[in-house]
Amino acid sequence: MAKIVPFKAVRPAPDKIGLVSCRNYEDYSAAELAAWLNFNPYSFLHVISPAYANVQSIGLKKRFKGVALKYKDFKAENIFIQEEKPVFYLYEINTKKQNFTGIIAGTSVIDYKNNYIKKHEDTLEYRVEMFKSYLHQTRFNTEPVLITYPDSVELNTWILLKKQGQPANQFSTTNKEKHTLWKIDTQSDIDWLQEHFDNIPNLYIADGHHRSASAEKLYDDDKELNNPNLDYFMSFLIAESNVKIYEFNRIIRDLNDHSKEDFLKLIAENFIIKTKDQELWKPQNKFEFSMYLDGDFYALYYKHENSNSNERSILETLDAQILYDKVLNPILGIEDLRNDERIEYIPGNKSITTIKEVIDEGGFKVGFMLYPSDISEIKTLADNNLIMPPKSTYIEPKFRSGLVVYEL
Repeated sequence: MAKIVPFKAVRPAPDKIGLVSCRNYEDYSAAELAAWLNFNPYSFLHVISPAYANVQSIGLKKRFKGVALKYKDFKAENIFIQEEKPVFYLYEINTKKQNFTGIIAGTSVIDYKNNYIKKHEDTLEYRVEMFKSYLHQTRFNTEPVLITYPDSVELNTWILLKKQGQPANQFSTTNKEKHTLWKIDTQSDIDWLQEHFDNIPNLYIADGHHRSASAEKLYDDDKELNNPNLDYFMSFLIAESNVKIYEFNRIIRDLNDHSKEDFLKLIAENFIIKTKDQELWKPQNKFEFSMYLDGDFYALYYKHENSNSNERSILETLDAQILYDKVLNPILGIEDLRNDERIEYIPGNKSITTIKEVIDEGGFKVGFMLYPSDISEIKTLADNNLIMPPKSTYIEPKFRSGLVVYEL
């Protein structure tokens, strides 16, 4: 079963919601951030920016307290308003390429502990501890965990019906996205939705592994407080078929002292290499890789793709793992995919020309493009308690900060 609960959310005032909500903090360049802070006094960036100002001289605790104080200011000025009773939300994001629709709800920490909510990515302990400290000091969260559920005709029909009703909020953003929020507040709808999810055996985390792990740690540390809000963490629940999964492509600063000729010979031990010259070639299938080196593109076809799958673990057939096992680690000498400064990652929603341009500028020597995983691959790994290599997937939709706040 998968337990979901409504909650008394805090949301921007209806006339300010488009001004308050913002993209993830890390999506902004320094110039963009300065512009938004200068010209938009309602931006949620004013709340979260104290957590990033003067990083070298101000400790985490003080910075996080600054976030909490600014959030209280926004509430005092009625920029944020709390719901009168617990509700669910139906939320739709219309982008230039795709529409995403899901349900905003509280999901159970106990379900997460018992593996009813399954994970496929590893977490870094320091990041989990840091975000737990953030939650402890600020006492709110506005970044839900993205969780998928199995496609359901019954639930899809219900969602279509609810979308015909009057939205609670509707606004557009400067990146040409349209956002629509419906409030699900009648007891009959709440009961129906909870009963429907009660019959779903498992949910799967798509994005937000550190956030869910931090919620678990906060629950463990503070459970003696008997605070029911700590029993849940905010999630955006979306059908499996409605998420968009991109790959994370890799760019590496050097060839680990190999010449180009020797490097290609080592690659050829495990891959069939076909030169694509200036063709902007991307992998078309699993077990295919694109490589950009010294001004040319190459297609790499893994030689062992047709070997007996029973002889290999599920993880060994993952393209990101194959690239690590056959190229990044043994040839390029990269052991730690998270912390090695020689490797960086570019999400697959960026154009292939982005990788070409970055390498041509001279700071990087070689780039690898992967074929994206699909939801069945992610679920199989999660069902077998296996963990993907870091930066294996970049998953959309991305939730806007400050749109819905879950208070602790």
